[in-house]
Formats: sequence, structure tokens, C-alpha cells
Amino acid sequence: MAFDFKKEYKEFYLPKDRPSIVTVPQMNYLAVRGKGDPNDESGEYKDAIGLLYGIAFTIKMSKKGSHAIAGYFDYVVPPLEGFWWQKGIAGVDYAHKERFEWISLIRLPDFVTKADVEWAVEEASNKKKRDYSKVEFLAYDEGLCVQCMHIGPYDNEPATVALMHQYMAAQGYALDITDSRYHHEIYLSDARKTAPDKLKTVIRHPIKAE
Repeated sequence: MAFDFKKEYKEFYLPKDRPSIVTVPQMNYLAVRGKGDPNDESGEYKDAIGLLYGIAFTIKMSKKGSHAIAGYFDYVVPPLEGFWWQKGIAGVDYAHKERFEWISLIRLPDFVTKADVEWAVEEASNKKKRDYSKVEFLAYDEGLCVQCMHIGPYDNEPATVALMHQYMAAQGYALDITDSRYHHEIYLSDARKTAPDKLKTVIRHPIKAE
């Protein structure tokens, strides 16, 4: 049976719908950086998702080709994630999505190296006749965070975020969103196929001891 990160690491992918504190270890990702409203049909975000999945599946299916990855085991491609920020704002202003800057992400198994990602970018670009050069290997150590499962539309996230911030303050922590620590979302639902009120999104914010 294929290894499923969501099932094996429930503390990171399937938290309760109430806030909790978690320490997230370093993980490796496929990443594409961009700007703009994620709902813009002709925007960078939609393109970024296509690029990420193109490389994610090139790596997953490498077992059927000539590129042997040391330590490879069969796995389910992890869910789409995103780091989000807006310059000059300590949080998220949902009324001005055009100001978003973001890093769109898909987690990599630990056996995948930067060299393997570079191979996959070249392989996919040649086979699919598309430029995948925006996809990069990103190692990220998220550290201490408050997180919560948000159920419902993305635009309703502020209510969940408010609960998270109340909880962290009661536990003696302060928000620590910086130029290198971000508002983080993990998308467990396919927005194209799921009713808005049933969408499941992990929201995670970096924190520090006060």
C-alpha cells in the first residue's frame, strides 16, 4: 500500500477543528513563487499549481523510467499547500487578494534530493514541451506554530484565525509572522469538487514564547 503522509502524520495534516500548538520539523517541498489573486483565472497561481503537479507526478512515476532515486518507496502525492503574505500587513487582508505574495508547495518524501527535482524539471520540460523552470526544491523548518482545521469557505478563515490567536495568547505565546515565517495553509479538499461549506483547510501560524 502506498505511503500516505496525511494518514502517517495526522498531527500535521489532520488537526482538530479547535486550535492546538505543534512543533513542525524541517520538511522538503516542491515550490513555486508568485504574486496576485489566487482566484484570477489567468493569474500566476493557477499556472503554479499545474507546474507543481507536473513535477510531483514526474518524481512519483520515476520508478517506471531510467532515473532511479535511492530509497524510493511508493507514496501518495501529498496535498497542495501555500505560504501567504502581503507586504506591510502582519496577517492576511482578504479584501485585497491582488496584493498576495505566495509560495505554492507540495511536500516531497525525504528521499527526494535537490538533484532529483532538477532532473524532474528537465524531464518534464522535455516530455511535456512546457517550461517547468519555476519549480524549485525548498527545505523549510517551520518550528513552533499554532494550527487549526478550518471547515468552510476560504473567505471565512478570519474567524478561525481569531480563535487560534486567542488560544496562543492564553497559552503564553505571541504571533511570529515575519519575512521568513508565514501564514500557512494546507488544502485537504478539491475546491473544484467540494461545496464551499465543506472545504477542509489546515491553517498554521508561527508563534514564539512571550
